[in-house]
Amino acid sequence: MTKRLVSIGEAMIEMSGGEDRSYRLGFAGDTFNTAWYMKALLPEGWQVDYVTALGDDLYSAQMRAFMDGAGIGTSHIQTIPGRRPGLYMIHQQDGDRHFTYWRGQAAARMMAEDRSALEAALAGADMVYFSGITLAILHPRARGRLMKAIVAARDAGARVAFDPNVRPALWTSQAIMASTLTAAATIADVVLPTHSDEKPIFGDADPEATAQRYRDIGVDEVVVKNGAEPALVVGGGSSVLVPATRPERIVDATAAGDSFNAAYLSARIAGASPEDAARAAHRVAGIVIGHKGALIDPELVR
Repeated sequence: MTKRLVSIGEAMIEMSGGEDRSYRLGFAGDTFNTAWYMKALLPEGWQVDYVTALGDDLYSAQMRAFMDGAGIGTSHIQTIPGRRPGLYMIHQQDGDRHFTYWRGQAAARMMAEDRSALEAALAGADMVYFSGITLAILHPRARGRLMKAIVAARDAGARVAFDPNVRPALWTSQAIMASTLTAAATIADVVLPTHSDEKPIFGDADPEATAQRYRDIGVDEVVVKNGAEPALVVGGGSSVLVPATRPERIVDATAAGDSFNAAYLSARIAGASPEDAARAAHRVAGIVIGHKGALIDPELVR
């Protein structure tokens, strides 16, 4: 029997490169990146579906075709007439990547307006994945609508994974961001935060404090990413630091955390222990950052 992973969020037009003002057009976005790598890494018998909203323009059609070509399900992607996908550009400066976004008219901002469409998209899901960015781009009432649909899926047997993916620029206030991310974490079974993102918002002194904060609100399994430092995996009565593998080269850190999440969740689904899953996640993230852009050939990470 086929099992379903449903990833919810915003896929965007990605323009990467920038050398001599030449850019490569692609499609990416945090939860879509994770769906891409989970499609490559999940055991046999799993279907990956992406839930978002796109427009009725050329680039929306191209994005949908791209997902279809990758074997990622698009049957629950809504079409919003007159809208289009968001767009971002990446450029490298002083050894780091910088992003410029255009997403004000993005169709994805309306993905949670239709309650029945949401319920249909999540019906029968075995795992649901979403992020803080998924919530940030929605109207406050739509955030509540989406979280209610996720809770219903969890009540029906789905496991829920959540990456807070803190992006202050997307929120109207730090207080709203902090309270919304905390509320979202309470409906998740697995939370995958990044310590350096969370520290300025929640005041966490170290990764242990980040993990404990989520454990205190009832999260079963917490994996705290910390860049090139060890990941902290807490759950099931154990707490372990898993060192990162040293990558052969670092070209572009885009999707490092997204691919880490994908590898971790895929390994756990396949029966790996949390510690072994984190080792697999570091390996995959190390491969991804050795290439340009968010999405690389799936064969390279298998």
